[in-house]
Amino acid sequence: MEKAELIEKINRLKKEKNAVILAHSYQNIEVDEVADFVGDSLELSRKAKNTDASTIIFAGVYFMAETAKLLSPKKKVLIPRSEASCEMADMITGEKLREFKTKHPSVPVVCYINSTAEVKALSDICCTSSNAVKVVQSVESKDVLFVPDRNLAAYVQTKVEDKNIIPFDGCCPIHDQITPEDVEEQRNLHPNAILLAHPECRKELLNKADFIGSTKSIFEYVKNSRENEFIISTETGVVERLERDYKDKKFYLINKKAVCRNMKYITLDDILKSLQNDLFEVTLSVETAQRASLTIERMLKIS
Repeated sequence: MEKAELIEKINRLKKEKNAVILAHSYQNIEVDEVADFVGDSLELSRKAKNTDASTIIFAGVYFMAETAKLLSPKKKVLIPRSEASCEMADMITGEKLREFKTKHPSVPVVCYINSTAEVKALSDICCTSSNAVKVVQSVESKDVLFVPDRNLAAYVQTKVEDKNIIPFDGCCPIHDQITPEDVEEQRNLHPNAILLAHPECRKELLNKADFIGSTKSIFEYVKNSRENEFIISTETGVVERLERDYKDKKFYLINKKAVCRNMKYITLDDILKSLQNDLFEVTLSVETAQRASLTIERMLKIS
């Protein structure tokens, strides 16, 4: 089927089924052509909560679709490819979190949104890369367990010196593989470019960055900046969208390996099939949903 025909059919079915399509900024860029909202985790969490649609199609990875279900329990939530998981989220299970908590009894758990509903249900409050500092500051305890991203935990620790953050040993493999040597190589090639980095990157790389922020913050920085050249230290989908939206500026991906293959699973054809056949619906147990949704609601109240 031709691309234009796919888009036309998807848009028609969206209206017929009162559906909304949410897409993360790491998705294949063609998905934007049918998406109602494109953004990072916090933006999409809010859209999922506030939409009037009866069906949510989530073009992202599985934990994101779960989050949408947690915030909109009465809505049908579909993810076009059920195998689209997050490698970071897969690093921690409910069992591993229980073990982690046993080693640090009575210490509250801040859970990065890049985690399963099961893990969220065992945590005290959720956070995103946009609001992690604010969330950790809101915790009354001096000691805080942070799961699952050690790199984001290390970044937050630099901003919240009065807390003792105890990180779980997980990470985003895409961001974790980016090295300071990658920075030096790109700066040698592009001496006038400034470095914008996601806080899921390693601390030694963040120390070299001109700006550190979430996906949304990186887009906003570029929009408001008078600079014309940028080295982007995050997933390639961000660079593709920046190149599309700011043709008068130049963008350089920090490392050609910065591609999340799981985020690239979903195609327009998958979205159409999901709409046509209600594939694949996200379901959660009542107990897990109730407990996990509390952690997200607590986050949204302070964000």
